[in-house]
Amino acid sequence: MTMDELKPGESAYIETVGGSGALRHHLLDMGLTPDAEITLQKVAPMGDPVQFEVRGYELTLKGLRRLARSL
Repeated sequence: MTMDELKPGESAYIETVGGSGALRHHLLDMGLTPDAEITLQKVAPMGDPVQFEVRGYELTLKGLRRLARSL
C-alpha cells in the first residue's frame, strides 16, 4: 500500500522511503522514516493537498501522487 491509497482516518506504517537525492533527504527530514506511523487526516476537496499526522505533528503535502511513489 502507498500513502495515496489511504482513506481519511486510516493509518499505516512506512516500510521504505524511496527516491534519491534531495527529495529523499527532505522526506526523511520531515519524519517520514521507516517504521513511522502515518494517519491520513484530511483531503482537500480537489484531492490536493492532503494532511497527515506523523510523529505527533500535522504534515500537509501537495502533489501526493508524485510523492507517494517514493514511500
